[in-house]
Parts: sequence; structure tokens; C-alpha cells
Amino acid sequence: MKLPMNVDLNNKVAVVTGAGGVLCSMFAKALASCGAKVALLDLNEEAADVFAKEIIKEGGMAKAYKANVLEKENLEAVHEAILKDFGPCDILINGAGGNNPRATTDNEYFQLEDLNKETKTFFDLDDSGVSFVFNLNFLGTLLPTQVFAKDMLGREGCNIINISSMDAFTPLTKIPAYSGAKAAISNFTQWLAVHFSKTGIRVNAIAPGFFATAQNKALLFNEDGSPTARTGKILAATPMGRFGESEELVGPLLFLLNNEASSFVTGVVLPVDGGFSAYSGV
Repeated sequence: MKLPMNVDLNNKVAVVTGAGGVLCSMFAKALASCGAKVALLDLNEEAADVFAKEIIKEGGMAKAYKANVLEKENLEAVHEAILKDFGPCDILINGAGGNNPRATTDNEYFQLEDLNKETKTFFDLDDSGVSFVFNLNFLGTLLPTQVFAKDMLGREGCNIINISSMDAFTPLTKIPAYSGAKAAISNFTQWLAVHFSKTGIRVNAIAPGFFATAQNKALLFNEDGSPTARTGKILAATPMGRFGESEELVGPLLFLLNNEASSFVTGVVLPVDGGFSAYSGV
């Protein structure tokens, strides 16, 4: 991987949750390219293992672990395994998260006639779906932090990076649970930064804007490749007028992890969004 900046992470141990996914696997590769020993955690161990093997093939050090970010006992067992394989954690990337259709409305705006239609409205949102989304994002960040941050206490140059979202600044239509959960991540990032400020741990977050990936392709593009109406709205509200490239998140990540360049930066939620969060629409 071609890196946008040089950051020395030799002898550092990095733990990345959600590492079987598109963005977090890329983060894992970037960390390994900087010399870190990377533990790739995912509920889908096979997916994480694919990327761990790619890192090893490129000369890095990595291993995949099956982990459920909603089960503290499981995380503690994974923690013990990582201690034996690599040593104590220096960097934690809390990347696990996501949305669920059970917590999503069909339409952007509620209309009175929707009550008489076969339409999933706000009133039909499934409480278990809402709980799942909130827990996956918020508890899925809190629990790994409880487990792995203990390794960092009193040690120099340790970092926690959470993954927030544009939804945390202004909620997107249709996805109230995900929006609320990501707002909680931003708030939690600030809380943790203050809480750990005397221990040598810096805590920051990245808030990605809109990136076209395989995971959201159906939402952004029609089968013939033309943009959907939602894509039109997104790009119209993005001053730079395009989607981000996944690799454009690597520079912000490495900046926040660079203990020389960002040594006085903590409690920040950094938008990487082409100006989306700054634009009023006028």
C-alpha cells in the first residue's frame, strides 16, 4: 500500500475491530505498512483472515481473530490470545458497526396516508432492530475499549480511534437508530479523551463522508450504473462534488496516530467528507 505519509509504528500492536470489512481492512493494511503488528478482529473470522494473509504476503505481521464486540467475555479471551501472539495493545481502532433494515424507514418523510399503506414508517420500527443497531455501534465501541485500553494505561504514545459518521453531525433520513448511535460515538470519543487525558492515551474519531464501496453500491447506483436519486442529493450537498476514495481516509488516520504531528490533538471528531458537514445547502 502506498502511504500518504511516513509514520513509524514499529513494535506497536494495533487492534482493529470490524477488520473483515472494506474500510477497516484498509486501515489494518495501512498500519501494517507502517510496521505495526496488527490483530484483525471480526465476527466473520474468515473475512478478516483473507486480509491478514494479504498483509503477511506483503511482509507485514498480522493475525485474524473471531471476535464479537458485544460479548465482553469473548473479547477478553481474544485479548489474552493477542497478548500471547503480539503483546499489549498500543492502538485500538473501533471500526465495528453498521445499520439494519429493521431500524430503517421506507420513506424520507412521513405522510398521513402512510398509515394506510404497506409502508414501514417510524411507528413500525422494530425495537429489537433499533437496539441491535445502537448496541452494535455504541456498545461495540465501549466494550473493546474497556478490554484493550487497560494495556495502554501509563504507557507513552497510545491511541484509540473511533469511527463516527456524517450522521453524527446531521442525521440522514430513514436511519434514526444509526444516526443516533453515531452521535453517541462522537460524544463518547470526547468523553473518553477527557477521561484518559492523564494516562497518556489520546482518543479521537474519524467521521467519513460518502464513499462508494461494494457495501453501499445498491443504494448509490441503479443496476445500469446510473446514480440513484439519493446519490444526486449526496453529491449536491458535497461541495467537492464527488464521492470519497477509500484511500483518502488513510492520511487522516495516520495523522491522528502520529504522536509527533498530533501530540496535542485529542477529543477531535475529524470529518473526511469533501465539505459535506460545512455546507448549508445555500
